[in-house]
This record gives sequence, C-alpha cells and structure tokens, in this order.
Amino acid sequence: MSSKTLRTGFSLVLLAMTLAGCANYSGLNTEGVSLEAKNLKAGQTLSGVKLSPASWPKSDWWKSLGDPQLDGLIREALHDSPDMQIADARAHQASAAAYAADAARMPTVDASAGVTRSRLARDQDPTGQGDTYSTLRNIGASFNYNFDLWGGQRDAWEAALGQARAAEIDQQAAQLTLSADVARAYSDLGQAHIVYDLSAEDLKRTRQMLDLSQRRLSAGIDSQYQFQQTESLEATSEANLIDAEKRLQSAKIALAVLLGKGPDRGNEIARPKVLQASAVALPSVLPAELLGRRPDLVAARWRVEAASKNIDAGKTRFYPNLNLSAAAGAQSLLGDAMFGSASRFFNVGPTISLPIFDGGRLRADLDSRDADYDLAVAQYNKSLVKALGDVSDSINQLRDIGRQITAQQHATDIAQDSYNTVVQRYGSGIGNYLDVLSIEQQLLQAQRQLANLNAEQIDLSIQLMQALGGGFTPDTLASANTSPATLSH
Repeated sequence: MSSKTLRTGFSLVLLAMTLAGCANYSGLNTEGVSLEAKNLKAGQTLSGVKLSPASWPKSDWWKSLGDPQLDGLIREALHDSPDMQIADARAHQASAAAYAADAARMPTVDASAGVTRSRLARDQDPTGQGDTYSTLRNIGASFNYNFDLWGGQRDAWEAALGQARAAEIDQQAAQLTLSADVARAYSDLGQAHIVYDLSAEDLKRTRQMLDLSQRRLSAGIDSQYQFQQTESLEATSEANLIDAEKRLQSAKIALAVLLGKGPDRGNEIARPKVLQASAVALPSVLPAELLGRRPDLVAARWRVEAASKNIDAGKTRFYPNLNLSAAAGAQSLLGDAMFGSASRFFNVGPTISLPIFDGGRLRADLDSRDADYDLAVAQYNKSLVKALGDVSDSINQLRDIGRQITAQQHATDIAQDSYNTVVQRYGSGIGNYLDVLSIEQQLLQAQRQLANLNAEQIDLSIQLMQALGGGFTPDTLASANTSPATLSH
C-alpha cells in the first residue's frame, strides 16, 4: 500500500472522528410550561360579584377616591421619587443593551494612519554607523463582517429587545406600585388623624369623669379607691394620645419618603379628606384580559419570549460560522512613494469555523439558557396565579366589609347613647362607677374599630385598583406595540 493511500485513509478516519466529536446539543430541552388563565378556576370565589365591561380602572384611578390633594401628591411622587429614577435607569440599561446587540449584527470598518520616526543603534545598523534615520508612513482601512448564517445574532438582538420591552413595562409597574403606595400612605395619614382625634376625645371624656369623681369623692359618694381608678384611666388616655401623636408623625414621614422628599415635607400636607371607597365590581372579561392589563404579567411574558430567543441564539453557536475580514492600505519609507503601486497592500480572509471539542462549554451555556427559560416561565406562572389571587382576595373582602361597617356604626351609636346616659346618671349621683368605666371603654373600642374598618375599606379599594392593573394597557408604550409571542419553545 502506497504512502499516499495511507495518508488518504488516515485523513478520512480523522475526518470521521472529527465529525463524530463535534459539539452538539442533543438531549438538552426546556421543561417550563406556561399556565393558561382560562384553566385557573375562580367562578365560585367570585360568584355573586357584580360584573361590568367598564370596570377596568382608569389610568388616574386615584381620583375616584375624592381628594384633589392626593392627585397632586401622586404626581409629585411620580416625578421625584428615587424609585422611579431607578426604574428609568434600568429601562435605559436594557435599551442600551438592545442597541448594542443590534450593532453587533452590522459590519465594522476601521481606518488608521500613522507616522513612525526611527533611529537605529549601531548594533542594529547594517552599515555599523548607528546614525541611520527612517520615517515609516502608513495608511489603511479594515473591514470585518460575521455572516449571520443561522440567525443567531438576530435572535440575540430580539432577546435583548424583549428584555428592553420588559424593562419599559417595568416602568409602568413601578408607577402603579408607587401611586398605590402613596394612596395607601395617604389613607394611613388620614387614619392617623382620626385615631388622634379619638384619643383626644377619649382624654377629654376621662377628664370629665375625673372631675365628676372628684366631686363625688368630696360629697362622700365615691371612695378614694374609685377616684384613683379614674386618675389611672386619665393617665392611660393621655399616654394613648401621645402614642397617637407619634403614629401621626410617622405617617407624615412615611408619605414624605414616598414623595422623594425630606421628612419636613410631611408637615406641609394638609389633613386628608375622608376618602371614598370604590364601587365593588369586576370586569366581565376577567380573568382572560387580566393578562394584558397587569404590567407585571406583560413584562413577565416578554421575559419568557426573550429567554426563548436566547435559546435560539445559543443553538446557532453549534453550527459552522462564516466570517469575512479584509484590509487595504499603503506603507512607505518615502513620502513621495506613499501611493505608488509598490507601497500598496491588501488582504482578504474569509474564515469558516466549526466547534469540535470545547470541553462541554457550549452545552453548559445552552443548558443554562434552558434553565433561564424555565425560570422565566415559572415566574410568569407565579405572577399569573398571584394576580388572580390578588383580585379575588380584594373583591371578596370588599364585598362584605360594607356590611361590617354598617353593623359597627350601629354598635358605636348604641355605645355613644349608653355612655351619655350613664355619665348623666353618674353626674347626678345615682349611677355606678363601674358602669361608667365599662361603657367608656366599650365606646372607645367601638369608635376605633369603626375607624379601622373604614380605613380597611379604602385600603382594599386601592389594592383592587392595583390588582386590576391600574389602567395599564400595553398599546400606550411606544416600543411595546406588539404583543408577546406565544409562551412555548
């Protein structure tokens, strides 16, 4: 057998071994499966709830709470809050990454020119003189282009674009969260004022009782022990008032922080009006259209789509790649010969590359991208389940709290009438001290419970507006005017 035949056979064997050892992604798959909103049952939980196609919140939903000052505070927060600055910066980062991914698909052209002045040492100079000078002039341009044969660069760009759209929608989610937080903090401030008033009224009542007890003690009707009990009650009421004042100041500071201002800003806010709870109603297309109304859900869908595109981009790295590079220019030691034919040069270098053995790096990278996709799907599923749960929980609590308020108002009125009667009898010297003490505590408890229920109703109304998306619609976004693709890979 000739040496040529041996070389040919060896080459064929080597080629077969090379192809057999080429990197591949067989056996790597995603496992994430997105939930369908229609498969999440909520009919029994939401049975009996009023439905209306027009029940989606408006973008300025907080105006329905009935306090113009709140509208100004929310707009101030949206403009000045560091939370919005963070969301804007993240959207900017994602947009810049998408721009960079798009730029990576384009060819590059570079130009250069230079002049180098040299003097040779004696050991370097062929003449042995060591005083030879030279000037090297060069000018040139280079070109490089990576052919996107399998669409990997486009997939990477589309993945970055999906992340940018998700970040842009995150801005809307941040606006919704901030506006809801401000509305709730504003409601808390109003509640703190009410609790302070109740505490002040309670202190006033106990001081009246102390005055009555002093007179009864002087008349010999009450004992010193009963008088001391009233003194203790008056001291407790004063401590409660101090605590209410402390909580009021904390509520002002919390609202000022949300506005992105110093704590003194809270002292400039006028006392909130009594807010109006939103009507209890749900959109008739729930839960189907909830997917497009909640910014966190829309952003999660875009991230799933971006993760899918990242997988496609990762797979193309296993395929052959074609790159073209070229350079041309002129180089000369003599200025007048710079553009002569003898000084010109060029080169063209098409390159084909194929991954053969990389120790599993490409497979590990693709496996990581598969895991990213599964994580994005899981986070989307979690957001979807939570979204429907948020709506159901808020609507169910709102549905019954109105009746609680009515019942508690009745109980408070009765306690007030009882207190008026027993204090009148006590002041006339015919009432029982323990009756006065018991009824006074019942009245205070009833008043605070009523205030808490009214505040809870407002808070639940705000939560429902937030759970329904706060008036968000994807078509209001410039770069997100296309709905995300189907969540499958």
